[in-house]
Amino acid sequence: MNIQWYPGHMTKAKRMMEEDIKLIDLVIEIVDARSPMSSRNPDIDTLGKNKARLVLLNKSDLSDESANVKWMEFFKNKGFHVLEINSKSGKGINQINGIIATACKEKIERDKRRGIHNRPVRAMVVGIPNVGKSTFINSYAKKACTKTGNKPGVTKGKQWIKLSKTLELLDTPGILWPKFEDQQVGIKLALLGSIKDDILNLGELALELIKILNENYPSVLKERYNIEADLEPVAILEEIAKVRGCKLKGDQLDFDKAATLFIDDFRSGRLGRITLELPM
Repeated sequence: MNIQWYPGHMTKAKRMMEEDIKLIDLVIEIVDARSPMSSRNPDIDTLGKNKARLVLLNKSDLSDESANVKWMEFFKNKGFHVLEINSKSGKGINQINGIIATACKEKIERDKRRGIHNRPVRAMVVGIPNVGKSTFINSYAKKACTKTGNKPGVTKGKQWIKLSKTLELLDTPGILWPKFEDQQVGIKLALLGSIKDDILNLGELALELIKILNENYPSVLKERYNIEADLEPVAILEEIAKVRGCKLKGDQLDFDKAATLFIDDFRSGRLGRITLELPM
């Protein structure tokens, strides 16, 4: 598979973020806990240089618990503050204020020495499409501040959100990068829903997911579909089509429908808690 998706608005959004970063004290980066490295825009490290950093492993209820521990350690070793969250349920959200106070302690103390009181911490919330930025902001603010949707590209412009006298958030559009050098990154982002399904070959994508499961979670196919993992990926997709009753006229199997249902089973967590990659 050769996956590339970089709509025109992302260039504008990146330029806007580069202009706004000088106003920012803290970069809050949302990543998908099922694929934390692939769901990080590499440009963010350059953008957030010399800024306090907080990485939030969102959708951590869908990822492998043991993998979450490894990724937490990975980001801490890079000097980042890091936290597992689930924006939909609110898990971890109540811990964020304390972490922000710790991450921005030097800035707050510097302001006090200069006689500046009550200047709020300004945090830029960044992340690629469909990692749950808007859901996080709404959960954190405890009110609907931003539009949400289970598809990439919902947020198109920036928005300042005043949460309190001490904290302001800048919501930014989800941006990818112009070219995926490693197509495995593109495949993982497609599986997470960060790339629009209508530009993808979901049949091929389903086969890639089967390969990942066969290698790392071989019991999943047996538990969910009663299918043995030692079959070839195409044969497994055929069995999934039979189990899920995906048929066309003339009793032919509907592989496209089977692929769509299978990928949705992964995205929704019905296959269990699965992480697509581990720290190197």
